[in-house]
Amino acid sequence: MEQRNLNIGLLIFRLNFGVWMLFHGVYKLINGIGGIKGMLADIGLPHFLAYGVHMGETLAPILMILGYRTKLASLVYTLVMIVAFGMAHFDNFFELGKSGAWAHETIALFLFGGLGLTFTGAGKYALSSIHKWD
Repeated sequence: MEQRNLNIGLLIFRLNFGVWMLFHGVYKLINGIGGIKGMLADIGLPHFLAYGVHMGETLAPILMILGYRTKLASLVYTLVMIVAFGMAHFDNFFELGKSGAWAHETIALFLFGGLGLTFTGAGKYALSSIHKWD
């Protein structure tokens, strides 16, 4: 495969995972994170940890979209997805949805997409490639 095609693929992956997660982050910026604070309180953790969701669902996706510090941003994104999976999606782990798909496939796609970008980085079409930051 030509390197150019690989870099276009990485750009598409960054845009895909960054844009779709950014919707979640913007929603939480507009509507608040009270539900997350409640989930943390239910398991005995301090509610201020809920603000970490803004790092993983707003800031990290923006950095991924731009291709700036993509490996670091994707790592933060992936860690927040692991926490989200553990807090909100771990119950009924083997549950299937109405169409027969795994009920938790969306969070898994975000989690493993972020993990993949943690290892690959942004590729050539990124802000980091201009300055060699990634």
